Amino acid sequence: MLPAAVVALAMAALAGNEPSPADSDVSFEIEPPLLIQNRPVETRPITAAADADPARLEKDLERAKRIATGAERLCKIGALSKLEAEQRALKVIRLESNLEDARLARAKQELDTQQGRLAASGVSKEDVGGAELALARATAAAEAAAAKRQRAELEAAEVNLHRQQKLLALGSARKTDVTRAEQKLAELQAPKN
Repeated sequence: MLPAAVVALAMAALAGNEPSPADSDVSFEIEPPLLIQNRPVETRPITAAADADPARLEKDLERAKRIATGAERLCKIGALSKLEAEQRALKVIRLESNLEDARLARAKQELDTQQGRLAASGVSKEDVGGAELALARATAAAEAAAAKRQRAELEAAEVNLHRQQKLLALGSARKTDVTRAEQKLAELQAPKN
C-alpha cells in the first residue's frame, strides 16, 4: 500500500509541474560556451627592443614565422581572413626590427664594456676594434630592418584604407573607420623628427 501511495503522490506532483500551453514554445536547450573566444591578434605585446632579450626575441620571431607560413594556405581555404594573414606577416617584420634593435643595444653595451676595459688597460685595441666593427654591422642591420618595417607598416595602412573605403561603399563600414584609417596613414607618411 505504501509504494502505491508514493507513486500516486509522485504522479500528482508531476501533473502540477507540467508546462502550460503558453510555455510550450520555450526552449530548454542549453547552448555550450564557444570553444574559441575572440582573441586579440597579438596575445603578447611586442616590447621595446632596448628592454628585450635577443634570445627571447629570436624565439618569438621563429614562432611568428611558423605561424605566418601557414597563413596563406589557411586564407586560401577560407579558414583565416586575409586581414589576419596580413597581420601575421606584419608581426614577423616588426619582430625582425625589434630583434635588430636589441642586437644593436647589445653591441653598444659591449663596446662600452670594451672601452671601459681599455681605459683600465684590461684589453687590447683589437678587441675594441672588433666591438666597433660589430656595432657598425648591428647599426646597419637595425637601420635596414627599421626601413623595412616602415615600408611594411605604410603598405598595411594603405591596404587598410582601401579596404575600409570599399566596405563603406558596400555599406558594411562606418565613416569613422575610414577616417581612422586615413589618420593612421597620414601619421605613417608624416616625416619623423
